[in-house]
Amino acid sequence: MMILAQIEWSKLFELKVAIRVAMLIGLGFPGVVFASSLAARSAKRKLSAQGAMLLRKGIFYVGTTIIILQVLHQLNFQLGALLGAAGIVGIALGFASQTSVSNIISGLFLISEHPFEVGDQIRVGDTTGIVLSIDLLSVKLRTFDNQLVRMPNENLIKTQVNNLTHFPIRRLDINVSVAYKEDVNLVKGILLDIAKDHPHILDEPEPLVLFQDFGDSALQFLFAVWSVKEDFLILKKTVRELIKARFDAAGIEIPFPHRSLYAGTDTAPFPIRIVSETPGAAASVSPTSLT
Repeated sequence: MMILAQIEWSKLFELKVAIRVAMLIGLGFPGVVFASSLAARSAKRKLSAQGAMLLRKGIFYVGTTIIILQVLHQLNFQLGALLGAAGIVGIALGFASQTSVSNIISGLFLISEHPFEVGDQIRVGDTTGIVLSIDLLSVKLRTFDNQLVRMPNENLIKTQVNNLTHFPIRRLDINVSVAYKEDVNLVKGILLDIAKDHPHILDEPEPLVLFQDFGDSALQFLFAVWSVKEDFLILKKTVRELIKARFDAAGIEIPFPHRSLYAGTDTAPFPIRIVSETPGAAASVSPTSLT
């Protein structure tokens, strides 16, 4: 009878342990996910998108670790031996994955330094995109043609990163060329009128029209205007079309490159031979010459 009682008690204990483990897993993980999402939504009012994301991940990882430790405790695992084994494995993995460790350290620097945040537009080399996440190993971007780009944190620490939307306003620089015969003051006046009438160009800082240089075939101007970062792409798409339309209306020529061939005074003119395209026709030589 005692043996049967011990067996029944052992089965009952195992059943209790199984129920506790099932409750920890079945209720704990969804609870951690819900708590992390709720905290992130509440924090968006006071924190940036990056801060809210870090808070959500921190709560999720800490909660998941606590649940795993509780499950192991219910299953009578010796945590001391397990942690010792994990330390040995961690040292071995550390030597085997130095690149990952370097990326983790670089990720901590990126998170603490705040060169960019989630939602910013950045340019790294030839890649430009919107920051989706800043993780310990990598930064994920969504390019403007909807591609996902993963960049290791170590590369971002070592290279130049341009944050295109860090400040609330941006300047658009447009190089404008007109023919030499055009009036400089008239060109500058038209460009300033465009800046004054365009709905996405700011009055302050004021627009800049600068006569830069005498080009090979044209007078070269710099037209620099400011807009809020949300309107930058719209301004970039529309202002050049408006310049072309206003120049056409005013009769201002936007020249194509000209090339002059000078042979010198002591060189005879180059003869021009005009060949007929009619089959069988004899080639004729025009008396015209190129000087």
